[in-house]
Amino acid sequence: MRHTHVDLASILAQPNPQVHLRLQAYEISTGNFLKAVTNYTHRAIAEITKHRNAQEADKRRLAERTQAVDAETNQCKLKEIELLAVLAKEQEEKRESEQSVAALKRQLASIRETWAAVDSEIEQYRAIVSNLQREKDGENKILNEHAAQLEPELAACESWLRCHIEGIEADQLLIRFSYLDEANIDREFSFVLDVSTPSYNVITTTPPLPSLPILLNDLNQTRDIYRFIKLMRLAFSELLKAHT
Repeated sequence: MRHTHVDLASILAQPNPQVHLRLQAYEISTGNFLKAVTNYTHRAIAEITKHRNAQEADKRRLAERTQAVDAETNQCKLKEIELLAVLAKEQEEKRESEQSVAALKRQLASIRETWAAVDSEIEQYRAIVSNLQREKDGENKILNEHAAQLEPELAACESWLRCHIEGIEADQLLIRFSYLDEANIDREFSFVLDVSTPSYNVITTTPPLPSLPILLNDLNQTRDIYRFIKLMRLAFSELLKAHT
């Protein structure tokens, strides 16, 4: 709407002065202005709403990203704790392994020392055994020489006492007498003499001999085996006479 110049003097000179206010044009102009203001307001509100929504969306995205980062950070912390626990366990296992290896090394060193000591003892025992074997061989040689010298004497004793002497076990002698019972010359009269201990002992007699303890006591006092054999023959003979 364009503004027109009002000539107030000419209007007042009229008989019925009137001023045309042109209200319709004013109303139209005012309506257009209000519409323009309203449209501007709507556009401003829409723009503000748009920016606000964009800001809210940015805030939500930022919050989501922050939550994701926090969750990822927490996961990393948990993994770090797990890794630290695994590392601590591995270090403990390493210490235990090192301790076990050290203990095994000490045991190995001890075993080697023991082995060396045992080897030394074995060598000593070998030397002792070798010496004992030489001594035994010497003793066997002497015993064989004595046995060779005693064989005639033993044969004479067996012939004189009418008995047979033989070894049956280690340090045990079986003495069998013959020609005691004239009615039965094959009847057995025998005893087993054990000379394995300093105190001689008779293990068994056939037949049983009541006077055996007295004869054994005499044998252990005199240490004369030939005399003991002679006394045993006499005891068997007296036992035979007592039962006939």
